[in-house]
Amino acid sequence: MTQTQDMPPPAEDRSEDSSGAQEERFPRAAAARRALLEAAIPEAAFEGWNEATLARAGDIAGLSPGEIELYCPGGVLDLLETWSRQGDAAARARIEAEGPPNRIRDKVSRAVMIRLEQYEGEEDAAVRARARLLLPDALDRGARLLWATSDTLWRAIGDTSTDGNFYSKRAILSGVYASTLAIWLDEHDPEKPKTRAFLDRRISNVMQIEKAKAQWRKTTSGLPDLTALAARLRYGPGRRS
Repeated sequence: MTQTQDMPPPAEDRSEDSSGAQEERFPRAAAARRALLEAAIPEAAFEGWNEATLARAGDIAGLSPGEIELYCPGGVLDLLETWSRQGDAAARARIEAEGPPNRIRDKVSRAVMIRLEQYEGEEDAAVRARARLLLPDALDRGARLLWATSDTLWRAIGDTSTDGNFYSKRAILSGVYASTLAIWLDEHDPEKPKTRAFLDRRISNVMQIEKAKAQWRKTTSGLPDLTALAARLRYGPGRRS
């Protein structure tokens, strides 16, 4: 066996990689994690995402304890990352294939719902996954996966921003997605009317904030830079060239 095919990169390196790039670079590891994930989801729906579930998934997938440790050095959290990134990839493919609506708020709303729908039929395991990622040892991983989901959705609807908007858009959508996910998982109606209404309200709030920010920038564009003025009053005008 070669290292290129079988040795997964450290968790901190994998978190920055796209799922497609990982599978190309480490095909055997990616296949093993997919097999473990497929076996773990039904178990986790009842037992939660823990090491016992991972061991049971290994037995079902025909992988030894050593192989599990090799392919999932981060334990069950590596399976949750695999699941999240698979959902991101599937959602992006569907969003791009169907073509987005015209209005930005409709694009975002549709993208979020498509991403949530990746958990259809696996809601119980997803509830437990969300709970596991809220534990102290998983908070960093959960935050990075949430950011990755937000980034994927923005890219899927054609966002090309590179300035400060790049970060603000993803931070805002991360909050919208996380809160909407909680409603989606708790709603049993397959049409998800409460989720859709909640998401619409959240996006409306965001759009109002963005509109207010744009109006503020327009109104204050001709005014002095108050921050710079305050700095000069406190520290002096500084050295002149």
